[in-house]
Formats: sequence, structure tokens, C-alpha cells
Amino acid sequence: MQQENDGLKKEVGTFTALATVMGTVIGGGVFFKVASVVSATQSAGITLIAWVLGGLLTICAGLTSAELAAALPLTGGAVKYLEYTYGKLPAYLFGWAQSLIYFPANIAALSIVFGTQIVALLHLRDSVQLPVAILAGLSITLINFLGTKAAGRLQSMALIFKLIPIAIIVLVGLFAPSSTNLDLLPTASAHTSLFSAFSSGLLATMFAYDGWLGVGAIAGEMKHPEKDLPRAIGWGLAFITIIYTLINLVFLKTLPISHLAGNLNAASESAIKLFGVMGGKLVTIGILISVYGAINGYTMTGMRVPLSMAEEQTLPFSGFIRKVSKHTAAPFGAGILQFAIALLMMFLGNFDLLTDMIVFVMWIFSLLIFIAVFILRKREPDLKRPYRVPGYPVIPIIAIVGGLFILITTIVTQFELAMIGMIVTLLGVPVYYLTKKYYRQ
Repeated sequence: MQQENDGLKKEVGTFTALATVMGTVIGGGVFFKVASVVSATQSAGITLIAWVLGGLLTICAGLTSAELAAALPLTGGAVKYLEYTYGKLPAYLFGWAQSLIYFPANIAALSIVFGTQIVALLHLRDSVQLPVAILAGLSITLINFLGTKAAGRLQSMALIFKLIPIAIIVLVGLFAPSSTNLDLLPTASAHTSLFSAFSSGLLATMFAYDGWLGVGAIAGEMKHPEKDLPRAIGWGLAFITIIYTLINLVFLKTLPISHLAGNLNAASESAIKLFGVMGGKLVTIGILISVYGAINGYTMTGMRVPLSMAEEQTLPFSGFIRKVSKHTAAPFGAGILQFAIALLMMFLGNFDLLTDMIVFVMWIFSLLIFIAVFILRKREPDLKRPYRVPGYPVIPIIAIVGGLFILITTIVTQFELAMIGMIVTLLGVPVYYLTKKYYRQ
């Protein structure tokens, strides 16, 4: 196969790739998923095990997908792996799911969290939360309408502020005396089994580890993808796993289990307990900037997916969706569509509901990508593979088993949610054929 990356400059080294991995994955989940994880486990020990195993599963998934990224360094990343292995329809459904569920739901979920934190910080009425969330999502969409440069500057600033509150909480919290009776033995509560508590907790962690799938898109711009890509993914996800485990240990040391469970303000309240009211408020402001930047990241990258599909005339109303501003080159048609869907989700859903749907739908396609490694090894043994997943076939099998576990657990525990995700994704099948017929492709 011809590697269609001749126009790309190979300027990305190991450190840049590592920063890309960590910057992509670390979002709002690190601060807010502790609420649903603890709510599911009711145990400090099971909570920490879930974070560690969630990280190990993500590392296996990342190392597996990296083989395809290095072998197929094409613009589009995961969409191209699916198209090359399975054909246009599965690739289309992935783009469809990203446009209708993944990016809008991320924007909606993080906007809801932003609203929750503003209400807690300023001691406002709960009724203000939704308007603040809408204003956050809308303001970032408008910033992106000013062009890539404006959105990129916001993203660069937010990346710095994203790491500051994490570092402060971890460094101070680890050495501060424990405020709770911390029991690290993995024990289940009287109301649930050990397996049920662990599986629900693991599922809840996966949103915080989300984002690794898109990293392969930079393979075509790397100097040495065969070495740098697996290093960046492996080390980057390993560092993230350590960070997530340590910050959750601090939360568990600082606040009792009963206070962490279901509490989206857990990170802010932990900061207040560690640093006092004023110090806690400063850390909370850092968290808010981090979340605002995460919304911007999903907005900036997300609107380009329907834009790309509309340019190929594979979406209804492609003429409007592919409209680009003459002055700023911003895809405002796709941006309006994306925000409209996110706005609907803000009214209909909550943070955990939206993020669990994201995890379920994306892991369907992740599973197809893991299986594609086996298919292409057999179908095209001579395909140039600058990087091969280590420990083959063990690492890809772990990724597949983990993916199946996540999908089955979601179906068993949240059947309606799983079905909504499946139905919305499969609605893309008739849309694909109808638009193809309409535009006579």
C-alpha cells in the first residue's frame, strides 16, 4: 500500500508525541470521575485497583492500535484504519458516531461539569448550572469561529493550567496527614458483590482514559514512528495511569467514601480541605480552566469530522455543514450542528450518563481496530509495519478481552443506554445509502 503522507513534514519527535498523548487524554475526567467510581465501588481499595487496571487496559489498547497507526500513517487516523480493513460503511459509521455522539456528548458532559463547578465556587443557586453550562459551550464554539489560531492559543494556555492543579493536589495531598480511615483492602459493601463493584468501577474510569485512539493520527508526521509512537503511547499512558492513581489516592485520603460518592465537587472540596478556602478556590479556578480547555479541544477537533464527511457529501444537509467562513476559515456550519446536538444533550442528560454512552460507542469501534491487527497480519503479511505490537498476540488479546468486558458490562448494567448508543450509530446505515443515492456517488 502506498503511504499517502508525502506532503506531511516529519517534525514530531518522542517528546512532542509524548506531550500529545498526555495532553489529549488528560481532560475533565481526572477531577470528576472519582464521584462515579467511588459510588460504584464503595471501597478505597477497589477504586484504586480499578484506576490501575483501567490504565493497563488502555496501555494494551494504545500499543495495539499503534501498529495500524505506523503501518497506515494516513490523514484521518482511526477512520482510515477501519476503511482500509473493513470498507467504507464501517468507517462512515465511526465518523457518524463521532459527529452525533462522541464529540457533542463530550462537549455537553464537560459543560455540565463546568456549570457545576461555577455554582460551587460562587455559591450560586443550582438552577444557574444549566445556563452556565450552555454559555460555556456556546462561548467556546464562538471562539472557534474566530479561527484555528484563536482556538489553538486557548488550548495551549489551558494545557499548562491543566497540569498545575493536578501537580499541586498530588504533591501536597500525598504528604498531608490522612483525614479519613483509609482501608486499601478490596472489600465490597453489603449491597453489592466484589465483581459487580469492580466491573462498575472499571467502566466508570474509562472516560478519564479516553482520547488515546486519536493519537495515531500524528504517525505520518513523526520522524521515527516505529520507535517514537509506541514509546509515546506506552510511556504517556503509563504516566497518566500513575497520575490518576495518585490523585485518587489523595481524594480518598482527604474525604470520606460517603462524601466522595456521587459528588462532582469532590476535587474542589479536597482542595479546600488541603489548602484552606482561598487556596482551594485558586485550585478550583485552575480546574475550571482545565475543563474549559478540554471543551475547546473537543470543539476544535470535533467540528472537523462532520466537515470532512460533508465535503464528501455523505451527510444530509452537506451543503450547509461544509460551509466555511471566508474571513477566518472556520467550519461554522459543522460547528453549529455540533453545538446544537451538544445543547440537546445538556437538556436531556447528566455527566455520568453522557460519558458512559461515549465509552460504550467508542469501544465498539476500538474493538474493531484491535481485531483489524489480526485480520491484516493474515490478509497482508507483506504490509510494511515499522512498528509491531510487542507481545503479539497477548497484548492485542488483552485489549480485545478488555473491550468486550466493557461492552458486556455496559449492556448488562445500563441496557437502555447501550441500546440508545447502538440505535443512533446504526441509524447511520440508511443515512449512508440514502445520501449516497441522493448525491449519486
